[in-house]
Amino acid sequence: MFAIAAGAQQRPYPTVDDARKFIGSTTCIVTEDTPFSFYNQEIRQAVDKYWKVTPVRYVSTAEFNVMKTDPSYSFIVLTITNFSNDKSGSAYDFLNLLLGADVDDLDEMPEFCAVPLSFAGAPEEEYSYKLGLIIRFMQYHADLVMKNPATTALRYLKYYNKNVPEISGKTILVREEDLAPEINTVERIGNYYPYKVRIVDEEEIIRAIENKEKDILIVHKVGPAGVKQTGTCMKMLIGTDDAIMYYYDSHLVDSKNANGLLISDLKRLARF
Repeated sequence: MFAIAAGAQQRPYPTVDDARKFIGSTTCIVTEDTPFSFYNQEIRQAVDKYWKVTPVRYVSTAEFNVMKTDPSYSFIVLTITNFSNDKSGSAYDFLNLLLGADVDDLDEMPEFCAVPLSFAGAPEEEYSYKLGLIIRFMQYHADLVMKNPATTALRYLKYYNKNVPEISGKTILVREEDLAPEINTVERIGNYYPYKVRIVDEEEIIRAIENKEKDILIVHKVGPAGVKQTGTCMKMLIGTDDAIMYYYDSHLVDSKNANGLLISDLKRLARF
């Protein structure tokens, strides 16, 4: 992985020229150097199945370091990112879609999309079963940027909160561990959100993703792992049928705000 000290949102937003270059590029999937990497296997399966917007090539870290200055290539690469407003020192694994550019640093490359995957160092199983849906979303987002390069709001995942009014007509699937303790049952959720929510296991989420089930949203939550009780918690709702993001928000975890979907999130979703 590549360590990035700045927030992922600080990389340059693609220009109209960058968008033109991207559609003509070959997208290189940067693999880990570990011989038996679980990530390498999962990302290959997801990209081979779902990535359609550009030709694909798999490259090593060493090849990436040579090719990254060439704008005829784009890259899907894992990075480790931290945030300036997160004083806990926590770091997070992101999946980034970057365009090659003749610049000195990775964080100067034009960024078409960045999706948080997990707390840095967390087991890959935390997110691997969602990689196919994340790849589909990244492709959708890149297509939006190419069609609307002047829309700088696309720089941030909060752009998709414009879709919140549509959530009430869909069913949310969420793992119990991705909910704050005060809303960890359907009954407690119902006190704040009157629409359809089901608390499920990973297997049901996998089936919904693989079957592209209609009007289903899954919760993708990234936050502190293990004994660490502070850091940033990022929460997303993504459709399994259309791979569109319908909600994004983040908060700092502390004694009053748990590492998971909060009551305040439910209230915000229920307003429409």
